[in-house]
Amino acid sequence: MDQQRVEGLVREILLELGENPDREGLQDTPRRVASMFQEVFAGIRYTNAEIASMCDRKFRVETTDPIIIRDIPCFSYCEHHMALMYNMKITIGYVPQGYVLGLSKFPRIADLVCRRLQLQERIGLDIADILEMILGIEDIGVIVSAEHSCVTARGIQKPGSVTTTTVLRGTFKDNWRQLLNWDK
Repeated sequence: MDQQRVEGLVREILLELGENPDREGLQDTPRRVASMFQEVFAGIRYTNAEIASMCDRKFRVETTDPIIIRDIPCFSYCEHHMALMYNMKITIGYVPQGYVLGLSKFPRIADLVCRRLQLQERIGLDIADILEMILGIEDIGVIVSAEHSCVTARGIQKPGSVTTTTVLRGTFKDNWRQLLNWDK
């Protein structure tokens, strides 16, 4: 990302909004926004295959019992309005077939996938695709729940509305309740 170009574009937006980007309080805003964009959209720089390669840290374990990682906190930005998706919780389940993935890799994968302009539905698909690339399995379930500021703070303005999406593959298609009702 060209930091200086983005700063100039943010300055232009401020002018179009009727603001004075030279006034106290806004003087550093273009720089801060450009830096924020670098941080919150860091996942744009990576394909799903690259994320899979970066997070491919699996260990041989002889188990076929489901593993579920619950309530991974994340945020993302809606690609339609660039509005924040917040209070996001991601639950990932899989049935290992000879290998387990290091536990820290699940939040890392979720975080990188979310640090893109996204649709909530695609977040779950991307996570499942990445796990399938790493583990070579299809028994994967991903549940994403989030509030969207394009629903809560603008447009219809219904605070507290939560959207839940699922990606259910393999055994989780028929046994999805184990993702939702697993001992909490």
